Amino acid sequence: MAYNHGKAERRWRLWKEKEEKILRECGVDEETIEEIRTFDREEFNSDRRFYTRLNDVGEYIAETAMQEPPMEVNTVWDMLNEIEDENLYRALLTVDKRTLQIVLLKMQGYSLKEIAPMVDLSAGAVYARLDHLRKKLRKLL
Repeated sequence: MAYNHGKAERRWRLWKEKEEKILRECGVDEETIEEIRTFDREEFNSDRRFYTRLNDVGEYIAETAMQEPPMEVNTVWDMLNEIEDENLYRALLTVDKRTLQIVLLKMQGYSLKEIAPMVDLSAGAVYARLDHLRKKLRKLL
């Protein structure tokens, strides 16, 4: 999400007005209130510079990630190697190879009817294996 300087500026100004009102009610002199305002403004500007630069780095990373072609997953082992979640990885290691083949084919865009002859199962059996895997993953994750 991009840093919105105008919104942050308004939020800071409203907060500062409330704070100064309370300070005046407590009897704090105007010189001290001005010193606090100056200090807070410098801190706000410092934070603004940080968030602006942080946003620039985030945009650069997002642009770079979009430029890199996604790795093509052709085998079950390629699919497992792409998993970053350790719990998911361990859960999928306990699943039989045929079910993992079904998952891979499903990820590649094949329908259940197309997958069934590829793995020598009926369409109902393919659906059942995917359903069992979903239930298993819901329990584990």
